[in-house]
Amino acid sequence: MTARRRRDGPGPGTGRERKRARREKGRKRETGLRSVAGQVFALEALIALLVIVAAAFVTFYQERRDTERDARARSLAVAEALANAPGIDAALASPDPTALLQDEAEAIRRATRLDFIAILGPDGMRYTDSQPDLIGRRAVGDLSRATVDGESYTEIFEGAPNDAVRAVVPVVNDRGKIVGLVTSGIEVENIADSVRERLPLLAGAAGGALLVAVGGAALVSRRLRRQTHGLGPAEMTRMKEHHEAVLHAVREGVLIIDSDHRLLLANDEARRLLGLGPEAERRHVSELGLDPRTVELLESGEAATDEVHRAGDRLLAVSVRPTLPHGSESGCVMTMRDTTELAALSGRAAVARGRLQLLYEAGVRIGTTLEVVRTAEELAEVAVPRFADFATVELLEPVLRGEEPSEIVETAAAPAEMRRTALSGLRPDRPLQPVGDTVRFDVPSTPMAMALATGHAVVQPELAAAEGWRAQDPEGAAQALAYGMHSLLTVPLLARGVVLGMANFWRADTPEPFGEEDLSFAEELAARAAVAIDNARRFTREHAMAVSLQRSLLPRVLPEQSAVEVAYRYLPAQAGVGGDWFDVIPLPGARVALVVGDVVGHGLHAAAAMGRLRTAVHNFSTLDVPPDELLGHLDELTGRIDPRESEGTDGEGRRRDEGITGATCLYAIYDPASGLCTVASAGHPGPALVSPDGRVEFPELSPGLPLGLGLGEAAFASTELRLPEGSKLVLFTDGLLEDHGRDLDAGLGLLRSTLTRPDRSPEQTCADVFTTLLPPSPRDDIALLVARTRLLDRERIAEWEVARDPSAVSPVRNAAAAKLSEWGLDGLAFSAELILSELITNAVRYGADPVRVRLLHDRTLICEVSDGSSTSPHLRHAAATDEGGRGLYLVAQYAERWGTRYGRRGKTIWAELRAGADGPEPAEAAMPDLDALEDLAW
Repeated sequence: MTARRRRDGPGPGTGRERKRARREKGRKRETGLRSVAGQVFALEALIALLVIVAAAFVTFYQERRDTERDARARSLAVAEALANAPGIDAALASPDPTALLQDEAEAIRRATRLDFIAILGPDGMRYTDSQPDLIGRRAVGDLSRATVDGESYTEIFEGAPNDAVRAVVPVVNDRGKIVGLVTSGIEVENIADSVRERLPLLAGAAGGALLVAVGGAALVSRRLRRQTHGLGPAEMTRMKEHHEAVLHAVREGVLIIDSDHRLLLANDEARRLLGLGPEAERRHVSELGLDPRTVELLESGEAATDEVHRAGDRLLAVSVRPTLPHGSESGCVMTMRDTTELAALSGRAAVARGRLQLLYEAGVRIGTTLEVVRTAEELAEVAVPRFADFATVELLEPVLRGEEPSEIVETAAAPAEMRRTALSGLRPDRPLQPVGDTVRFDVPSTPMAMALATGHAVVQPELAAAEGWRAQDPEGAAQALAYGMHSLLTVPLLARGVVLGMANFWRADTPEPFGEEDLSFAEELAARAAVAIDNARRFTREHAMAVSLQRSLLPRVLPEQSAVEVAYRYLPAQAGVGGDWFDVIPLPGARVALVVGDVVGHGLHAAAAMGRLRTAVHNFSTLDVPPDELLGHLDELTGRIDPRESEGTDGEGRRRDEGITGATCLYAIYDPASGLCTVASAGHPGPALVSPDGRVEFPELSPGLPLGLGLGEAAFASTELRLPEGSKLVLFTDGLLEDHGRDLDAGLGLLRSTLTRPDRSPEQTCADVFTTLLPPSPRDDIALLVARTRLLDRERIAEWEVARDPSAVSPVRNAAAAKLSEWGLDGLAFSAELILSELITNAVRYGADPVRVRLLHDRTLICEVSDGSSTSPHLRHAAATDEGGRGLYLVAQYAERWGTRYGRRGKTIWAELRAGADGPEPAEAAMPDLDALEDLAW
C-alpha cells in the first residue's frame, strides 16, 4: 500500500511533466491565430494590404489625370502662343499660307515636344499639319466653339488620324474677325505610354511598403504576444470581467500607481471620492488635483495606514502599500474610504473656506473693466449660484453717468429710486423687474429702504412675512412668491461713505434661507464691488470730460469753400481719449488746407495738446507759407512748449505719465485753379489718393520726423501731386488701420479695397470706410477726412503778363474791367481797378521781373499781382503833407481782406472783394483819379 501511494502520488517526474505540458500549451497559444496577438497580426496585415492596393490605384489614376492635365495645359499654351504670334493673321490671308507657316509650325512642334500642330482655315481646312498628307483636308470634329464663339478650349478628340488631347484656339485679326484656327495636342497613346513607364516604380514602391507594413505588424504582434502571454479573446474577456467584479464592487477607493508615480488604474469609488475624470490614467500624481500631502505620500514610496487626508470637501482615511515590497523600482496601491464622522465635524470649516474662496474670486472677477454697468454685472455673476439663486444690482442715475453722488447725511436723504443695472439667476424666467427699469423704495419698512437708511446689510429670512416689501409692489411680490422666492438679503454699495447703489440676493431653489451668518459675507462682497464700481464711475467721468474737451477743440462746422467737397468722421478711443484732430482751412487764392494730426498719448493732456497744436496750425496758416515751412514752424513751437511744461523736479515723471512724446501731422494745400496739391508730413501716414475711375494709390512722401522730438534739424519736404477733377484725397490717423491682430500693411490693404469703388460721394466713402475698418473697441482715436477735388472753371480765371513800364498799367486795368463786365461784376469794377492800379504800379516800380496779374472769380473776386522780388510791403499811414504812402492803405480800405504770399522765388500780393457786394466806396476815403493812383507809392 505504501509503495502504491508513492507510485500513484505526485513525484518529481510528474511535476516536470506538468511544467513541460504547460509550456507546450503556452507555445500552442502563442503560435496560433486564435490568440489576440495572432488576430491583431492578421488584421494589421490585411489592412496594410488593402491600404497599399488602394493607394497604388489612386496614385496610378492620379498620375494619369496629371499627365492628361499637363498635356491639356501644354497644348493650349502652344496653340495660344502660335495663334497670337505677330504676322500669323497676315500669313493666313496670303495666297499660300502653307508655304509661310508649315516650317515654322513644325519647328515649334519639335521644340515643344507635341505630337501635332495644325493651322486651319475658318472652314476647318488644314493649311499646315505634322503629317503633310493631311494638308488640304478638312479637320474632323466640331470646331464651332472656336469658329463661331471665338472660344479657346481643350478636348479629348476621338477620330482619325489618332485619338488625342487637342487644344483649339481661334486666330483673330485686328478687326476682331476669326481668320483661322490653331490646333495642337498630344496623342492619347503617348499619354498612356508615359503612365505605363511609371508602373514598375509604383509596383516596387507598393511591394516595399507592403513588406514594411507586414514587418511592423509582426513586431507589434510579437510584443503583444509577450504582454498578453498568448491569451485568446475569450480568456482575456473572462479576466476583465473578474477584474471589474473584484475592483469596482468594493466600497473602498483603490488607486494603482506605477514606479514613475503615474496613475495606472482607479476604481469607481476612487474616482468619485477624488473627482477624477476619464482622462486621469497615465498622468502624474501631481497632475491629478490631489491634496499636496497626498501627492507627497504617493511620491515618497512609504507605507501608511489610515492617515487622514483632504480631498475637496471630504476627509479620507488613506492606506498605502508598495506593489513590490522588496523591489527598488516599486509602484504602490492606495486605498481610501470616506469618513462620514470627520466630514460632519468639518462642515462649518468647509462653509467658511468656500466663502473665503468666493471672496477671493470676487476680487479677481469684479472690476476687470472700467465700465460701470459691466462691473455691476460681474457682481451679480459672482454671487450666483454659490451664494444666491438670483442677484440684482441697482445703481443711482448719477453713478451710471459717471457723476459724483451726494453723501447720505441722515435717513431722510436716502435715495427713493435707482436704476436696475444687472440681473443674474439660475433660471431665465425671472419674476423680477428687468434691467433698465426704475426701482423705487417708497415704503420705509422694505428691506431695501432699511439697508439704505442704516448703511448695513438687512436679511429677510421669510419673504412671505415681509409686509413692507409686499406693500411696495403687491402684484410683483405675489409673482415672486408664486415663483418660489422665499428669502432676501439686501446690502448697500458704499464707497468713501457715499451710497452708489445696492445689491439684492434672492433664494428660490436653495431651501435654506439667508441667516445672520450671511450678513458679514454679503457686506464684504458688496464693499469690494463698490470700490470697483466707484473706480469705473470716476473713469467714466474723466473719459466723458476728456471727450467733451476734445470735441470742443475739434471743428464743429467746416468752413465754406469751393475747392473741395469734404466729409469727415471722428471717433474717440474706448479706453481713453487721445489727441487726433483734423481741419479744413480756407486759404487765399480760392485754395484750401487739409490737416490731420495725432498727439501721442491719451487723456486730458493729449486733448489739450491737440487743441494747442490745432490753434497753432490755424495761426501759421495765415502766414500762407508752403506746407514744409509750416511744419517747421509747428515743430519749433512744439519743441518750445514741452520743455517748459516739464521743468521742475517732477518734470520727467509728468512727461512719462502724460505721454508727451511728440505728435504727427499731415498738411496739404490744394489749389483749384491749377489742380496742384502740395503735401508735407511730420511722421504721419501719407494720404490715399483715389482717382475718378476708382484707382487707389498711396503716394510716396518724405515722412519727416514727428513734431517736438528734438531728434535733429532735418527739414521737412513737400511733395506736389497733380489731381484731376473728381479725385478724392483721403487723410486718416493710424487708429483707423491698426488694431488687435491687424498691422499697418493689412490695414492699408483693407483700406485700398474699400476705396476702389468709384462714383461715391465723400460722405458715402466715409461711411463705407468706417463700416469696413472700424474695430469693435478702438484702442486709439480715429480721424478720417475725405475731400473730393474741384477745378475752378478756366472761364473764371484771367491772367496777364505786365511789362516793367508804367504805361503798361492802364491797358491791364482796362482789360480787367472788361473781364469783370463779362463776369457780371460791374459793381466791383471801380474797386478792382483801384486795387489793381496800386498793386501793379508798385510791382512795376519796386519789384522785379516777371510781373503777372491774375483775377479769380470764386466765392469772392481775388486780385493777385506777382513779381520776382521778395521785398515785403507794409501798410503805413501817410501824413497830410506826404506825397505818397497811401497805396496799401487804399487797398486795405476797399478790399475785404488782403495779404502777401511768398513763393520759392518772388511774392504775390492779393486782395479779395466780396463778389455779391456792389459796395459803395468807403466814406472816409477820397476818390482820386485812377490814372493818378499810378503815381502813388507804397
